[in-house]
Formats: sequence, structure tokens, C-alpha cells
Amino acid sequence: MTARVLVVDDVELNVKLLEAKMASEYFEVISAFNGASALELAETDPPDIILLDVMMPRMDGFEVCRRLKANPRTTDIPVVMVTALSDVADRLRGLEVGADDFLTKPVNDIALFARVRSLVRLKRMMEELRLREEICGRFGAREGDDGPVDDAGAARILLLEERGFAASRIADTLAPVAAAVVRADSCADAVAQLNHDIELVIASLSMPDGDPLRLVSQWRATEAFRQLPILLLANEGELPQLAKGLDLGANDYLIRPVDRNELLARARTQIRRKRLQERLRANYRRSLSLALTDELTGLYNRRYVLAHLGELAARPGPGAGSTAVMMIDIDHFKSVNDCHGHPAGDEVLRQLAARALRGVRSVDLVARLGGEEFLVVMPETNLAAAVVVAERLRLAVAGEPFALHASGQKIPVTISVGVAVAAEGGGPVEDLLKSADDALYAAKNSGRNRVVSQSGSVVPAPVPRMPVAIAS
Repeated sequence: MTARVLVVDDVELNVKLLEAKMASEYFEVISAFNGASALELAETDPPDIILLDVMMPRMDGFEVCRRLKANPRTTDIPVVMVTALSDVADRLRGLEVGADDFLTKPVNDIALFARVRSLVRLKRMMEELRLREEICGRFGAREGDDGPVDDAGAARILLLEERGFAASRIADTLAPVAAAVVRADSCADAVAQLNHDIELVIASLSMPDGDPLRLVSQWRATEAFRQLPILLLANEGELPQLAKGLDLGANDYLIRPVDRNELLARARTQIRRKRLQERLRANYRRSLSLALTDELTGLYNRRYVLAHLGELAARPGPGAGSTAVMMIDIDHFKSVNDCHGHPAGDEVLRQLAARALRGVRSVDLVARLGGEEFLVVMPETNLAAAVVVAERLRLAVAGEPFALHASGQKIPVTISVGVAVAAEGGGPVEDLLKSADDALYAAKNSGRNRVVSQSGSVVPAPVPRMPVAIAS
């Protein structure tokens, strides 16, 4: 994995050293020698990750990080603060201003490269989610909450740690962010305890009954737990295993002895990040649904059905079969709204959608084109069979009055249907829809409450008018 890395340090030698290390791992490196230059570069030519020195004149790394996270254009860029400071208070200050990690000089190369790759993967995933949400939002208005993510409280946390004082101390430390800390004192127990309610896993690398990294690998290969935050606990001598864990997909780590405040800060960060990801995914799914479905009836909308017809028309070969469509219009729908009100009209539309879904095959697609007009797409169906289905649906609508739940009334409703089949060898979707629309127009002109096919056949056939005798 390659990425663009911005190295920020006021000491040129430090910059050159980090540039050489990152370039050896095939990262593209850009550099800045003060905070102001770093902020300008981050906004005008955003990198994938920033390695930021803390001790700089005029504007230190803490202030640079705070400004980066306050700017919507740069807030999602991961920041790793690199410094000679080793005081826990400084590490906590870095996390509080939004830093994603805090590495102490001299930086261990294994930990550095693994951390950079892990944070870049996370950034790209968040970018993809935001892009999908933005694109879907263009098709339909988003109704999701775009405000701040809720505080990282009341989370269910799975702790994989041997039973003893250390496990109890960690569980007590997590109390401010945890609704419950589920304890697992073996790898097998962790597998049994993990479920969809868990928002964070904290796992020790030293377990006597198995390899926790194997669990990380298995969870990342499982769709249900692919995005579950995992925080590893390691001893100083376990840096190679720690780097492997980050490469496998773990999100964060702590080196023992664990500082209580740092543990709480890192746990809170991971929980918030997970909730942000879930909100983005929920907004994406909601936007996609709004873009492709009709809100009132729950059916697919015009945009989707036209794309669906286009896909059917593009299927190659004679084995693809014919595609039939029936265009449906509610007879005298305006009078329903005028006499009973628009809520009653909405109820009729919803009930018609339900009857249409019940009256067709599972492979058929029912869509609302707009207003009182619906379309049913029937793949691999000839004209005669489509007319039979259309007549069955017409009878199902006309045979039972529609119940208006608000008033308790029952009103008769009928539909007119135009049926058409795609031309031999396919053809433009517009031509197929025009044939169905012309047939629907003929159905209305011939008395409504009937089915007319593109061949001109009418079901049921119009009753011929009897001549009227004129009295002399």
C-alpha cells in the first residue's frame, strides 16, 4: 500500500530521516518545516497522513493538530504526532486535540510503518463512505442526522485478558464509556462472547490458550465484524506481533504498563469513530433507498425501473426471452382526492401497490412512475401471458372496494392497463414504454376498467351499443 505522507518538523535532519524511511517503503513524501506551511499544504494538496512534530517554534504540533481537526477540509486526515516527549500528559494532550497516534523518538520503524498503513486504510474507507453518501444525497434528500456524533458512552466492550488484577483494573477504567465490559479470559471465550452489540474489542497479545492475532484475522474476514474496532495490548518485546496485528486490521494499541487515562482516551476515540462509520453507512443506505424507491408506496421509482429495463434490454442472445410491461393508471383518481381528500388518495395508492405486488410473480418488478401511474416489468413473458396477468390484476382491483381506514368507508376503484412487449431483438426502452402508453390511452378511450394490448385486443371486449329507437 502506498500513500502521500506529509512530514512536518522544524529540524531539517529529522525531516530527511523520516523522508528516507518512508520512501524506502514506497510512500510518496512531502515536507513542511513549520506549522503554517503544514496547514497550507494540508488544505491545498491534502496528504493521506501527516507525521507531525510537537516541539516547533511559533506554532507547536498541538495547535497545528487542533486547527487541522477543526477544518472540515482536513479533519479526516490522520495525524501521528512524533516527539521526544514521553510524558503521559503530553500523549493525552495530543489525543485530546485529535491526534490519531503519538510516537516517541527515536521512532520504531516497525511500529511506524504499521501505524501509517493502518491509518491510511481507515482514512480511505471513511472517504469512500462519505463519497457514497454524498452521491446518493444528490438523488434524494437525506433525512439522516448530520450533526456531531454522540459522545462515546454506554458502549459494550469485549475485554480479552487473563483473569486477574490487570483485567479488573482495565474494566474499572472503562466505566465512563462502557455500559458493560464483557470479560473473556481465553480466545475461545472471546469467540463465544462476541456479538453485534459489541462496539469495541480490547485484546491482549499474550493469551495462553491461543493466538489473538488469529482472531483479528478471522474477524476481519467476517462481514459482520469487519469494521469492529480492535485495540491491542502489548508488552515492549511484542512489537513485531503488534505490527502484524495492525497489518491484519487492528485499529489501535497500547504498550504496557497501561496508563488509565490513555486507555480511556483511545477507547473513546475508537467508539466515536465506529459510531460515525455506522451513521455514514445508515445515511448511505437511506439515501440510496430514497434515490431508488417511492417513499409513499415503497415501490421502486421511475429512475430505478428505467435502469432495470435498460439492463434487461441489454441482455444478449435469444435465450434472454421477451420483456413485457404493463402500464397501469387509476381511473378517475382525481375524484378520489376531490371527494375523500388527499390522505384517502394516498391510501388508495398504497393499497393498489400492495395488490399489484400480490398479483404478479416474484421475478416481476412493480414500480410507481408518478402520480397514479404504475409500471410492471415482466421478464421472459410474451404478450398473451402478460395480458392474462394484467386482466387478473384488473379483476383483483375492481372486485374488492378499497377500505379507507381513517373514515371506515369503502370505495370502488378500477384501473386501466396498457400492455406491450419489447420488439424482436430488443430496441430502445423508450419505444417499449410508448407502446404501453399508447395501449393505456386506448384502454381509457374504450371505456376504462379494461386491458388493451399493443396489438389492439381489448379485455374485456367493449359491449356494443344497442341502437336507440326514435319515437316518431
